[in-house]
Amino acid sequence: LKSPMEFTEFESIIRILLPEADDLALERFRKMDELYRDWNSKINVISRKDIENLEVNHLLHSLGIVKFVNFQPGTKVLDLGTGGGFPAIPLAVFYPEVQFHLVDRIGKKLKVAQDVAEKAGLTNVTIQHGDVKEVKGKFDFVVSRAVMDLADIVPLVRRLISSDNFNAIPNGLICLKGGDLKDEVKKFKDEVLIDELKSYFKEPFFDTKKVVYLPL
Repeated sequence: LKSPMEFTEFESIIRILLPEADDLALERFRKMDELYRDWNSKINVISRKDIENLEVNHLLHSLGIVKFVNFQPGTKVLDLGTGGGFPAIPLAVFYPEVQFHLVDRIGKKLKVAQDVAEKAGLTNVTIQHGDVKEVKGKFDFVVSRAVMDLADIVPLVRRLISSDNFNAIPNGLICLKGGDLKDEVKKFKDEVLIDELKSYFKEPFFDTKKVVYLPL
C-alpha cells in the first residue's frame, strides 16, 4: 500500500500542476493541513481513515476545479453542502480575489470551516448555517462535492445564478463527482460537460473522479 502523502510532496505537486500558486498560498495550504488534522482529532470532519489522505482526497481534489476553469477576480461562488469547507476553502486560497459563500446544515462542520478560514488568513470566505433555500443573492457559480444528484441540485440553485457572465465559461453549476455518471447526466443531454481529473493528476484516487459542469 502506498503511504499517505507528506505535505512536502503535496507542495511539489502544487508547484508543478498549479504554478500560479504563490508562496503565500502554499503557506496557507500548510496551515490548513495542520488545522484540519487538529480539528479531526476532536470532531469527525473527515473520516478517521481518510484524514491520512487529506492532501490528495480533499485539498488536491478540491483544486481539480482550477484545472477546469480559471475564476476571474470578482467572481462570486456558492459552495453548497460545504461540510468542513470543501471545495471552497482550498479554492479560496488559490483565488484570493474571488468571493466564496459556504452553506451547510451541519453547524459543527461549519465551525471547523470558519476556524480554518480565519486562521489561514482568508478574507474572501463567508459562512451560512442553514438550508440552500435560505440563501439570498446572486452567484456566478455554485460548486459542490458529491452532495446530491444534478437533477436534485439544479432546482435548488437555478434562482441563485447571476445572468451576468464574465468568466471564460457561462455561469452555472460545477460539481466534483466520481464513478459512472451516465444515468445521472442523461437528463441534461449535451448540456453537461465532464472533465476527467485523471488527465491532470496521476494519483489512483483520481482514476474515477470528474469535474461536472452544467451551464444554468
